[in-house]
Amino acid sequence: MQVRDYMITKVFTIKPESTVRELLHILHSNRIGGVPVVDDRGNLTGMVSDGDVLRYLAPKRLGVAGLIYMIEDGEIEDVIQEKLDTQVHTIMTRRNLLSVPPDEDFESTLQLLSRHHYKKLPVVNGAGRVIGVLSRGDLIHNVMEKVYSS
Repeated sequence: MQVRDYMITKVFTIKPESTVRELLHILHSNRIGGVPVVDDRGNLTGMVSDGDVLRYLAPKRLGVAGLIYMIEDGEIEDVIQEKLDTQVHTIMTRRNLLSVPPDEDFESTLQLLSRHHYKKLPVVNGAGRVIGVLSRGDLIHNVMEKVYSS
């Protein structure tokens, strides 16, 4: 079994210059937890998740400095509204980015996902373009289908 047998081919992506507001719309309207960040040619440049958004939007409590931040910037709702206009490249993960080719062995991909605790793994072709996504939930679903159909 290979990654191509389990990957999602209807991939939602976002550009690095898109806003956090646009990202939230994609995540919410498609009921997903993260997307690959791609350039104009569809090449993988990063990953961004709902967790990245929450960490970015959460107020920073840094003692007195944190209090000054909140007082100067106003109410939390105002701060969040401003942060929604931030570009995705500011919050995306770009270091230690993992991806797999579509012909990667299923077993080694399972080990990769479990070792790094990733929820989603982009599937990238030889040209570097994102052609699919592999999520833990979809893998579990497919494994269960195979187990119960046998």
